Amino acid sequence: MNWTAIKAIYLFEMARFFRTLAQSFISPVLSTSLYFVVFGAAIGSRIDEIEGVSYGAFIVPGLIMLSVITQAISNASFGIYFPKFIGTIYELLSAPVNFLEIVAGYVGAAATKALFIGVIILITAFFFVDVTIQHPLAMVAFLLLTCLSFALLGFIIGIWAGSFEQLQLVPLLIVTPLVFLGGAFYSISMLPPVWQTISYFNPVVYLISGFRWSFFGAADVPIAVSLLAIGGFTVACLAVIGWIFKTGWRIRQ
Repeated sequence: MNWTAIKAIYLFEMARFFRTLAQSFISPVLSTSLYFVVFGAAIGSRIDEIEGVSYGAFIVPGLIMLSVITQAISNASFGIYFPKFIGTIYELLSAPVNFLEIVAGYVGAAATKALFIGVIILITAFFFVDVTIQHPLAMVAFLLLTCLSFALLGFIIGIWAGSFEQLQLVPLLIVTPLVFLGGAFYSISMLPPVWQTISYFNPVVYLISGFRWSFFGAADVPIAVSLLAIGGFTVACLAVIGWIFKTGWRIRQ
């Protein structure tokens, strides 16, 4: 493993993040604050509790997942798309590094950025609601796996995209609606039976359910199923990336 190459790619991507530090940190804080005002105060005043948890606290895991998923995808997709756009991807491909080292550098940086945002949102939440974390180790594990898996998905999107507009296509039209419909602001058990069954086909449900369990000890689906879902998704993304580098799809073509 060429750790020097991984470090170089990682530090280059992180430098781009820290150059816009104010924007990177202020934007999620403001967005989270607005969510708490709209959902926590306005709607929360009409909903006392969900599964024994105040509504303001109940939406915290969903808000973190929403931001972490979108940030992981956008950072990873832009990170690999920009070298394609300006042509420096060929220098990277001709360097003495394999695809695992390239992926580790770009995906590691994107996952780190998403993790930072997730921690910031969690800290911001403490200023609005009383949040308890019953299983902190499980919370960290779910957060890390989510950052990693969706950074891998973002890497795939960045290779697939043929324009800057397409970079936003999947996050805006597919991922964000899946998060909103995946129980980010409500419990799946509140839905009618038919819609509960439909919701179980949404992969984001398992992420949010497992992450919320780490906070409050309540989940819509078994924790083992959530772990299998995110583990299988991560493996599938790695397999797709391996195939991309093996065939040169959208990289050398």
